[in-house]
Amino acid sequence: MNGTVLAILLGLCSAVTLAAANYSVKAGSDILASRAILQGSASVLMLPVVLFLVPAPTPALWGALAITVPVHFLYQLALIGALKHGDLSLVFPIMRGGAPMLTGISAFLLLGERLSGLEMTGLAVATGAVILFALPPRGVRLAAHPDRRALGLALLTASGIALYNVTDARGVRLAGNPFSFIAWLFLFDCVGILALTLVRRRGQLMEAVRLRWRYGVAGGVLSVLSYGAALYAFTLMETAKVSALRETSVLFGALLGAVLLKEGLGPRRIMAALVLVAGLALMQLG
Repeated sequence: MNGTVLAILLGLCSAVTLAAANYSVKAGSDILASRAILQGSASVLMLPVVLFLVPAPTPALWGALAITVPVHFLYQLALIGALKHGDLSLVFPIMRGGAPMLTGISAFLLLGERLSGLEMTGLAVATGAVILFALPPRGVRLAAHPDRRALGLALLTASGIALYNVTDARGVRLAGNPFSFIAWLFLFDCVGILALTLVRRRGQLMEAVRLRWRYGVAGGVLSVLSYGAALYAFTLMETAKVSALRETSVLFGALLGAVLLKEGLGPRRIMAALVLVAGLALMQLG
């Protein structure tokens, strides 16, 4: 198979599995337990890798993990809240689409980075799409928005994604080998959320695991597949193009929520999802 075609397929696979991992957590009804099982499953999958395939962390990498693991934990708390209080078809596009949007705005306003015309266009389109998603139903005032809490948590999750992108990028550079950093991160990423679940689900944990382990394990496998597919695609095609393909997860997440969870997607959200994918693609390709 042509390398470019394989990279495109891997990029789309990464997008679908990323959306499906979040669907598996939402479908598990107990969002906290499902997310904890997801992270635990991903950690177990990484055990053979850290034991036999990658070197032990250097002191510099331990320092990077000490920063990025808490950042990931805070992101997970916001994600759990967003999925608990809002439809997947609403919060997933905002939190995944909002992250590159917030990163682009911050780089432009705070760091003085100059954006190309294509990037500025993509940023404006993506921002407009997120606003379109966030608007209340017709005839409802903004102050009475029924999804106000979910939207706030989705934007907080987007901020967490933007923040861990920075800390992860630093960790990859310090590790030298990106696979080493990713494997050790996946291994330790479950610690905070498992500890919280043990505290919050005292006396109920085994029952929660019995009822929802399939959703969590599926999510863990899908998370590893999503990240692995993206990494391999990066070796076959330009990073920006792979990232643009991965942004289509916004659309897949909205569709999974509408079709499998029977959420009311509606024509406005469908249009907003398509516009958001286009805006994010322009930002990446710019």
